[in-house]
Amino acid sequence: MAFRADEAAAERLARTKSFLIPRAFPAALRARAEEVFDEVVEQCGPAVDGYPSWHPLVSGHHGRHPHTTPGRHQGYVGLDHTRYFAHGFVTCPYGDGQTVIDSVQELARKLDVPASIYAEALDCKFYNEGTTPILVRCDWTYDLEGNHTIPKRVAVPMMMENELPNWRRAEVAETWETMRPYFLGSPHGSRSSLFVTQDTAMAMKKAYAAMTDSGMFGPPYDRD
Repeated sequence: MAFRADEAAAERLARTKSFLIPRAFPAALRARAEEVFDEVVEQCGPAVDGYPSWHPLVSGHHGRHPHTTPGRHQGYVGLDHTRYFAHGFVTCPYGDGQTVIDSVQELARKLDVPASIYAEALDCKFYNEGTTPILVRCDWTYDLEGNHTIPKRVAVPMMMENELPNWRRAEVAETWETMRPYFLGSPHGSRSSLFVTQDTAMAMKKAYAAMTDSGMFGPPYDRD
């Protein structure tokens, strides 16, 4: 089935909005929450299920397996009731959320990426009246393309930089088909996602093929 970006984005936006703004909220709280929600979408792009493994919001982890959602494996502390957008995420811990903000500041000091990562408390209520919504945002050094997609000149080298260290522990070279969900983010199709266009995805595929064809990760993995 062809990947329909508009449909995928609309479905996840509705689902995310329903989660963050319960119908049980009083009218005034709900109205303010909807205003802030629209601002988050304008700033951070479409709602998503997970990030490319090279995305600055999740790339601070260098373990055996790639991660596509933020958590303790990158250094975040205190995340709770979290929903993701292409270039930021909203987490709703009970309390003042300061542990989240502190952990993001610590993480940001360690990252060497073409973006700034920061966290701030939002002036509204999301998920539950007892929580403090925190927005963790990724502001790119380079301009994004239409629909908040990441340009080829950024996505390709970031993918390669993130994968290059794996040559030290790799035993086999995984195929593009196996790695595509990690490289394109979720939701995605066979040739694009809400993070990258078809042209960018094809450039990433060619770059990854050059890496695996070099033999740096070992022989191709045969799943038969």
